[in-house]
Amino acid sequence: MTQPAVVFEEISKFYGEVLGVNRVTLNIPPGITSLVGPNGSGKTTLMNLMTGLIFPDHGRILMRGISPRDPEALMRMTGYATQYDTAPRWATGFTFITTGLLLFGYGRSEAEERAWKALERLSLTDAANRKVAAYSKGMRQRVRLAQAIAHDPELLVLDEPLNGLDPLVRAETIDMFRAWAAEGKHVIISSHVLQEVDLISDQVVLIANGMIVAEGKIRKVRDEIEEHPSQYIVRCRESDASGVAALLFGEDHITEIKLNDDRMGMLVMTRDREQFARALGRIALDGHRIESVVPADENVDALYEYLIGGER
Repeated sequence: MTQPAVVFEEISKFYGEVLGVNRVTLNIPPGITSLVGPNGSGKTTLMNLMTGLIFPDHGRILMRGISPRDPEALMRMTGYATQYDTAPRWATGFTFITTGLLLFGYGRSEAEERAWKALERLSLTDAANRKVAAYSKGMRQRVRLAQAIAHDPELLVLDEPLNGLDPLVRAETIDMFRAWAAEGKHVIISSHVLQEVDLISDQVVLIANGMIVAEGKIRKVRDEIEEHPSQYIVRCRESDASGVAALLFGEDHITEIKLNDDRMGMLVMTRDREQFARALGRIALDGHRIESVVPADENVDALYEYLIGGER
């Protein structure tokens, strides 16, 4: 029997002339999937597309067989928790969750019962009748998650859900994610903490500049990363970077060169480290003054760091 999947087919989204995501194709099975990328990479755009808050300019999306253009059906099966405070200033934790469930069409009695169970699951019953505005950062994070799970959705989309949680609550929350995944649900989270990605994810989607860099099982993605072109930062003297870059562009093993604004350095990507070293030697012998060559991706974690903008 075919598992329900989250499917993106050639999805592009623009904000005016600004690219959100470009030609994204994904097929995400149930389980815990981490979206990893720097600010502005397209993670939030992907999440907003999944939850029907925005629609693509091109392509088709199916969330476990349901189109985001059918918002009523999508919201019944989806829980979405953003990083941002969404509770009105007057709301207590209990009324915040109960109100959301009433909007889903639950009767008052069932809405209150579900709200209390969600608060229990996130260890928030002691604060249930306090205003959310007075909660700590970690408590506000938990109440958003409680609201997302209160209607027992099949698909959870969670933006940095572990941010601000203390170690004990973090461990309990990860256990919940695993339990939901074991039930065949989708748990799609964004994270920039590498230890979390490795610890909890069944699959990973790496995104940069609105495009998918790699995706799949953790082991497969690590293999793809290790096969990624090697990267070096090359610094030159006397604004000679343009001349060095022009010579490197003639080498078959060079895949990309990005010049710095100061015209004295560049990021060089190569498929062959030995050929790259020999090419630099020839260029130096021709009289070009190369000041330094520093590897930018000595290991897998360093490349993760490069892809997610240096955040650890």
